[in-house]
Amino acid sequence: MPEEIAGATQSVLRASMMRSGKWASGVAVVGGFVADVLNPLAPFAAYIAMAAAVAALVIAIAVVFRLLVVDKGVPALIFASTVAAIAGGLYTLQQQNDQEQGLLAGLVPAVAKLQESVGIVAARVEEIQQTVTETQKTVSEVKQATDDIAANQQEQAVKTDRLQETAEDLSRKTEVIAENQAKQQETTEKLVESTDKLAASIETIADSFQALASQGGIIPDPQRPDEFYHNARVYELTGDMVNARRAYLAFANFDVDAIDPYIRFATLLRVQDGKAGAREVFGVLAEKSKALSVKLVHALQFDDAQRVERVRNFIAANPDFAPAYFVYSEEFSEDRLGSQSLADKRNEADALTKFLSYEADGRLLPFFVDQTLLADWIDRANRRLTALGSVMDASAFAPKLIPQRSNQGWMVTVTLSEAATGISWRLGTDGPFTDTGFLQMNDPRTGKPMPNPTFALPDDTAATIIGIKYLDIRGQEAGPFDIAFTPEASLQDQNKQILDQFWTSWIAFDASGNKGLVYFTHLMSYRCAIKEAKYGLNGAALTESIEMPACNMKDPYALPDGFLPFFKVGDDVTSMSMQLTYVDGTQSPVREFRR
Repeated sequence: MPEEIAGATQSVLRASMMRSGKWASGVAVVGGFVADVLNPLAPFAAYIAMAAAVAALVIAIAVVFRLLVVDKGVPALIFASTVAAIAGGLYTLQQQNDQEQGLLAGLVPAVAKLQESVGIVAARVEEIQQTVTETQKTVSEVKQATDDIAANQQEQAVKTDRLQETAEDLSRKTEVIAENQAKQQETTEKLVESTDKLAASIETIADSFQALASQGGIIPDPQRPDEFYHNARVYELTGDMVNARRAYLAFANFDVDAIDPYIRFATLLRVQDGKAGAREVFGVLAEKSKALSVKLVHALQFDDAQRVERVRNFIAANPDFAPAYFVYSEEFSEDRLGSQSLADKRNEADALTKFLSYEADGRLLPFFVDQTLLADWIDRANRRLTALGSVMDASAFAPKLIPQRSNQGWMVTVTLSEAATGISWRLGTDGPFTDTGFLQMNDPRTGKPMPNPTFALPDDTAATIIGIKYLDIRGQEAGPFDIAFTPEASLQDQNKQILDQFWTSWIAFDASGNKGLVYFTHLMSYRCAIKEAKYGLNGAALTESIEMPACNMKDPYALPDGFLPFFKVGDDVTSMSMQLTYVDGTQSPVREFRR
């Protein structure tokens, strides 16, 4: 049986070889030729040999295992094996001869030319491959850029998410802060409501403060304004300025319109932060507070002229705010200025008088929580007014003129109630003033050159008005003061003063050989002030008169020609009594003269 199978197989093989061997060989040869020509592009002979060998192996297995009919499988096997043998042999010869362009190209020039044309295609293919490579590179770069953009977008998204988270966190924190503020506001409102119930007025707060002061110690959990003020005072007295400051600020939140807490708070701030720091703190408080006390104390934190102006403006806007008058008076006090001008004294006295006018009807109490400070202010105001005396009496402190007549004219002396740094005068009620100049000395009261207090007028000056003005120690102008000048009355006053002052010179007994003569030359010189001069001898009544010529205003001190200023008495006269009646109607005491 096996012999029959083998014989049948051989028969099939011979038949297949006869039918397909010839065309299979031809196809293999043609394929080898094409592979050899295309060898510069790629080792196609090796690819064909490998593919044919694999195909032959697969067909043989199929035939052996009868997966393929012998009649059909054997021709295919012969074809595949023939192609594999020819292609493999061609590839082997190419490798042995190192013919990269193929065996036929080395033997046949026409094949080489054909390969050159194929090389053009290969070059184009290479160009296309290069283009594709560059395109891929560009695509890669674009992709990389896209990836970078995507990465940046992702990073930006992450940052945006973080910012959003931060914003949400801030929003949450803001909500928490707002909630806390709302709670604080609610707490403040409750405290205010509680305060309104427990302390409906500053008087009630003052009473509570006094009660707490008598108890002493720190209030552990203060709620009311009087408790915060009490704690501030205790902290301050014990030297705990930080907690004292906090307590004062807490008191300020209640907007209580009382002056003493803010006065003391400002003092503490000036010690800690200086005047600039106190001014800044009270500037903030004044902006949000309705209490006039805060605004007044804020004005007090400025310097000198600016402070005075601010307090003056405050009083103009709030004329019934009584404590303002006391603090305003201090701007002109001797303690503040060192030395006072008359204007300073009057400003101080005027402000203190207004301040005390509120005390009589109890209108000062509503401005003070701690009434000990009020009592101190009232005591100081009374003492200062007593010391200032009648400074408000303008007539008592107005300038005065002392005209003195000489044979050459008038010398007018100006007397002032205070030290001056300059004096000027004029005749009449209008026109320019004339400065009197300065003496060759300094005034010890001012340390500056002393102004000349005198000026001259001609002897024929008629009755008129003399205007006087001066500069006080602060350089502020006082006046003008209009003073009446009557030459005749001024001469009479001057003569009267001299007669009263030097009465021992009225008469003189002749000490020479003429014992009976009595001289009255002194009376004659100042006769313009005398209406009548009566005398009596040896204690007798004043029945006799001395006859004198009329007053000569053009030359008042000269004796008329031919007039003899003496008269004769008897030798028995040992004394003489005399009394003068002046032109103004007054009389001198009876004066007695002994021989």
